[in-house]
Amino acid sequence: MPTIALLGNPNTGKTTLFNELTDTYAYVGNWTGVTVDKKIGQLHGSPAKMVDLPGIYSLNPLTKDEAVATDYLLTANPNLILNVTNASQLKRNLLLTIELLESGTPVVLVLNMIDDLYQTPYLLDLPTLAQRLNCQIKTTNARNKQGVAALHQRLLTSLDQPASSTFQLTYPAAVEQALATAVTRLTPRYSATFSRWLAIQFMAQNQTIRDYAQQQHLQALTTAAADYDRQGFERQIFQTRQAFITTTLQAAQRLNPDVRANHLTQRIDEWVTHPLLGLPIFVGIFWLMFKLSFDWIGTPASNLLNTWLSGPITDWANHLLSTLGTLPFLQALLVDGILNGVGGVLTFVPQIFVLFACISILEDSGYMARAALVTDRLMQAFGLNGKSFIPLIIGFGCNVTGVMATRTIEQPKERLITILLSPFMSCSARLPIYSLFVAAFFSRHQAVIVLSLYFLGIVVALAMAKGYQLAFHLKATSDFIIELPQYHLPRVDLILRGTWDKGKGFVKKAGTVIFAGTVLVWLLSNLSWHGMTTDIDQSLAANLGQLLLPLFIPLGVRSWQVVSALITGVMAKETITASMIVLFHLSGQTALVATFSGLFTPLSAYSLLVFILLYIPCFSTLATIKAETGSTKWMLYSGISSFLVAYALATIIFQVGSLFV
Repeated sequence: MPTIALLGNPNTGKTTLFNELTDTYAYVGNWTGVTVDKKIGQLHGSPAKMVDLPGIYSLNPLTKDEAVATDYLLTANPNLILNVTNASQLKRNLLLTIELLESGTPVVLVLNMIDDLYQTPYLLDLPTLAQRLNCQIKTTNARNKQGVAALHQRLLTSLDQPASSTFQLTYPAAVEQALATAVTRLTPRYSATFSRWLAIQFMAQNQTIRDYAQQQHLQALTTAAADYDRQGFERQIFQTRQAFITTTLQAAQRLNPDVRANHLTQRIDEWVTHPLLGLPIFVGIFWLMFKLSFDWIGTPASNLLNTWLSGPITDWANHLLSTLGTLPFLQALLVDGILNGVGGVLTFVPQIFVLFACISILEDSGYMARAALVTDRLMQAFGLNGKSFIPLIIGFGCNVTGVMATRTIEQPKERLITILLSPFMSCSARLPIYSLFVAAFFSRHQAVIVLSLYFLGIVVALAMAKGYQLAFHLKATSDFIIELPQYHLPRVDLILRGTWDKGKGFVKKAGTVIFAGTVLVWLLSNLSWHGMTTDIDQSLAANLGQLLLPLFIPLGVRSWQVVSALITGVMAKETITASMIVLFHLSGQTALVATFSGLFTPLSAYSLLVFILLYIPCFSTLATIKAETGSTKWMLYSGISSFLVAYALATIIFQVGSLFV
């Protein structure tokens, strides 16, 4: 099956183009490392598969996700490379293009975001550029689907009539002499073109290539490594490429007589990236998100859904099961356990999807990259940088993907610290619990209370980061470089697809993990050590909750049902809501909110929310921490330390607050 590899710098619209050309949707964002693994789709109207590789600036990888691209070219031998560039930023983008052309694999160069080029003082003479690079060139604006059909046709033609790249730069004499010697010794094993590419990458100190040469026992290269480095071949190769890029652009650029520079992006950035105003604007934007999710749109929609599920649907289910003669035990399990429990969680879908829609809008507009830039100075003070901010923000959706996104961090200690901090980010699974409590105790300030929890998670993470910085003896952080794309009006279809991509995991959990957890909790609440029981206070769930209740009294919890529900939250945080509905024998969200008024005060409710925010990550997150660190020790440390931090902070809030209430 023919294969097309998509390669390009971050924020060139590569993944957007992938979505337009294939039958598979991949997550789209506006920051480096959004594609932390290769995504595979099938080219429309063709058996060819298309592989979307991580955004990289060069084939010389600095991070784990960048190494994916180089490893792929070494092992997969794609039939065609689709090199996606930003048409208005070619000086930076062409460095990777040269490396791809030198591999000998056929390359189609895509000048994407062509509309941005028209806003610059220069246009491009495409025939001259194609002649200098000796490859096919197509122009597109993937966001608006401009030029995508023509590119699709070109790809089909190129697959039918492949032509290897014959591009070759002439390097300084010493480098060329060394290349000739290496190619002669490698050609019995590889083609001449691939041998030259391997040798160039090896001389340029590409560590992935050097590891490959060691593994494959390529002594033609490994024995000369010290000599290559001593003569400064890496610097000479880079300078030659930069000189070629400069002369190529000078030959291909033409003055744009109709330029009308668009200063909108610059004017907006003067405010949103301002050293003093940037952070307050960032906080204000997130406050607006929570107002939309909890006050203006999300909560009213959730209330309507709850009324429908706890009223007509429950009545209909009871009537149907009674008509069918269902056993009382089974009817109670289906209605009181599964329907009320899972349904009680599903009522929060509108709030979660509104929040994810807001995040998708920020990503597609280009703001999220600015948020990372604005927070970089703050992160530096705590031993991290803006590169760590990106996985933490992703963790607002799901801590699992937040932990995985740390692959973009090249320094091992910084990456480990960010992994350990990720569970403190308030993932979407906690939103149903927040919604219940703010509706019960903070109805006039729902957005502010939820926003305070999100930022409390960030504050705790930064405080922990400072401690880790001292413990790990981090004296300086790595450099943070991020692309700032032009601002764009968000596309509705991308917002809808992005929202669904982020929110579908919550819906899937309702049918799997939450379903299983609800059944388990219902059984534990109806079983005792002596068999079935109708007295829930004698059930296994009650025994466990009552045993641990004294531990939670210092933070204001006085109900064993709440304690038992917190235990199920380790499986998945969403199950806490479903468990409480089942354990209190209620019909849905509204009844649970009413029950809270007799169990909590606003102070104890807030301290419990703080505990839920910070305590033990769910099983999936713990498993991901183990996989990403390769250590059971760090997984256990994450679970234990987060519980201790949550318990200590929640207790302090309740005990100190009690002195003033």
